[in-house]
Amino acid sequence: MTSISQPTIGNKKKWYAIYTKSRNEKKVANSLEEAGIEIFLPLIRILKQWSDRKQWVEEPLFRPYLFVHITQEEYFEVLNITGVVRYITFEGKAVEVPQNQIKAIKHYLNKEEDPAQSYENLTIGDKVEIIKGSLHGLRGNLTEIKGKQKVKIEIESIGKSICLTVSKTYLKLIK
Repeated sequence: MTSISQPTIGNKKKWYAIYTKSRNEKKVANSLEEAGIEIFLPLIRILKQWSDRKQWVEEPLFRPYLFVHITQEEYFEVLNITGVVRYITFEGKAVEVPQNQIKAIKHYLNKEEDPAQSYENLTIGDKVEIIKGSLHGLRGNLTEIKGKQKVKIEIESIGKSICLTVSKTYLKLIK
């Protein structure tokens, strides 16, 4: 059995992704906030169709993940919240999510980019960084190209994909 060790982060707060029970992201977020833990649950508005109506609802951008901004002292407190399954780990250690990725996701949710025509040759599998706009600094692997503007980038630290609409001119290849 692999043991998961606590990160050595001292008193400085750092961002970590946690895995929750399916469809429990909002409940877990509320419980964490009630416990005084700073959280970030990226939500997007989606138009849902039922047999009798359509309605706009907010759903998590990354199912079933959310982010916590914690100190070392709060590490086990997060795990004791009902609905929290585990931290996202690599080799038994909780993986820190860089602050710039959290900022980039927040900007993505709050702003719409002004896409520009692009002639950059990008291929699936390229490691890219967004160099302009509100998502500046976000890094990941290019997993899909849809048309001239829409790209799908896998965010490295949590291994989840997010579909971003940005101009290809906003991307820089990382070698």
